[in-house]
Amino acid sequence: MEIAQKLLFILVAEVFIENFVLTKFLGICPFLGVSKKISGSLSMGLAVMVVMVCAAIFTYPVYTFVLVPLNIAYMNTIMFILIIALFVQIMEMALKKYFSPLYKALGVYLPLITTNCAILGVTLLNIKNEYNFLLSVFNSFCAGLGFLMVMLIFSGIRERVEQSDVPESLKGTPITLIAAAIMSLSFIGFGGMAG
Repeated sequence: MEIAQKLLFILVAEVFIENFVLTKFLGICPFLGVSKKISGSLSMGLAVMVVMVCAAIFTYPVYTFVLVPLNIAYMNTIMFILIIALFVQIMEMALKKYFSPLYKALGVYLPLITTNCAILGVTLLNIKNEYNFLLSVFNSFCAGLGFLMVMLIFSGIRERVEQSDVPESLKGTPITLIAAAIMSLSFIGFGGMAG
């Protein structure tokens, strides 16, 4: 497959067909917890996208040049969790010191990113798919883009639902889960694009 076609396939797959939140069900906690307002969804989505790309940048060399040569590739999940947690902590300290307004805007979202399973998921799938370094970074960027897009769409839906006349028994969590299920079903429809 030509490189441009492969990149286009990865972009379409990660954003629409194999979206981490709606088809793999990874990153559900921030999807449901932070998507009440568009501003919060935008901040969380951008932060996750940056961390996904940086996680790919840091985990690929560790896997390729440390774990595989030492014949301990089975330790990749533990190592990747440590790398992601370390990177998020460093990023949090740097933002707090040098970009205080951005740090305050992200607030609680930064610590939440450490426990976002979508970030670990993308690093493990990069290895499983045997992507090289550049494809791993691009795949992570596209997965983050898909995460951001879904967060923004769902926050728009939730804001509209809040203004709607919803039966009392469906208010709050039930209507949120119903909206998420319908949104997930609509994205599963993109699966025909890959065939």
